[in-house]
Amino acid sequence: MTWKDDRGAIVRDIMLDFARLTGLGAADPHPRRYLWTDAFAVCNYLELFCLCKDEAYKELALLLVDQVHHILGRHRDDDPRCGWISGLAEQEGEQHPTIRGLRIGKQLNERKAYEPPDGRLEWHQDGQYYHYLTKWMHALNCAGQVAGDPAYIRWGLELAQAAHAGFTYTPAFGGGKRMYWKMSIDLTYPLVASMGQHDPLDGFVTYCELQEAATRDFGESLLSDLKSEIADMAEICQGLFLATDDPLGIGGLLFDASRIAQLMMLGWIKSLNLLETVVDSALVGMEAFAKSRTLEHPARFRLAFRELGLSIGLSAVENLAKCLEENRSLFSRRSTLQGQIVKLKEYVPLREEIEQFWMDEGNRQSSTWIEHQEINMVMLATSLAPGRFLMI
Repeated sequence: MTWKDDRGAIVRDIMLDFARLTGLGAADPHPRRYLWTDAFAVCNYLELFCLCKDEAYKELALLLVDQVHHILGRHRDDDPRCGWISGLAEQEGEQHPTIRGLRIGKQLNERKAYEPPDGRLEWHQDGQYYHYLTKWMHALNCAGQVAGDPAYIRWGLELAQAAHAGFTYTPAFGGGKRMYWKMSIDLTYPLVASMGQHDPLDGFVTYCELQEAATRDFGESLLSDLKSEIADMAEICQGLFLATDDPLGIGGLLFDASRIAQLMMLGWIKSLNLLETVVDSALVGMEAFAKSRTLEHPARFRLAFRELGLSIGLSAVENLAKCLEENRSLFSRRSTLQGQIVKLKEYVPLREEIEQFWMDEGNRQSSTWIEHQEINMVMLATSLAPGRFLMI
């Protein structure tokens, strides 16, 4: 895609509007930060920089990283605690802003350990989500690659170590390690004890991505090591059922499959079986989603960010097919993977269908768009220009 394409102009307008809406600027005294949305936004600004070579977009990406760390790496204004959630002194906290994780950025403060859980209220309460943390690790890696600064990779590695230590545990009744879905702001107690379906896979792939980046670009001796965390995640992943008909979940599987293929090409993941399992699970889910005919519903019954997650994943299918085509000796030992990709490519036109639907101004007037405006607009921009987001 060239900068003159309409997609590039749309992405530029979306991301400049996002900066204005959320207070991404030194002059705004009360910026609003939300970790999932901001992870995609960092990649979008970096993609704009790569497209048009305007330093202003790289500066926005790095400013956003700084804002996230100084807001979501610190205690809330309505919390009696103050300072970095790591408990580090100010100067040391500046050097290690992710060393105890990052808050989600929800409107309400977290549930206290002594308070009874309320499933409905929990969606609006703060804490830490593992799958948000892995997205931020990926964004930090992208920032480090573009800026050529090892600090971003170090922050990603420190975040990975903190998340792994906080979210994984060995059950009292025995068996292998498992994971919590949501933890307290200081990672001392679980808020939701169940395990996210794709969290172990996402963690495994993201840890490998960070370890590869640290070794390739900045010298392994300069940074922390994730070998034990990678081994843990590989064990937790064994036997997991990954198939889902949730469009965001399917998109996540396709994103992970694309990263697995890239890491296989670099020699960091050896298992073709893993790639086949992830692709097959995405295909099963894609077939089920297509049969649901959800995309025929009016906007008020649809969630844009979940569909756009699928759209982003479908753009990864094209990258995955290219990896297989250009590296036949690595991926051609079995025929199943090639067949799976052929079947997945049949669904790639849904990407444009989803994008066109949500670029329609009338559909963006629906309550489901307006209620989730910032996450919707940022993920639409990622779908339109996914290049940097899909790279490791």
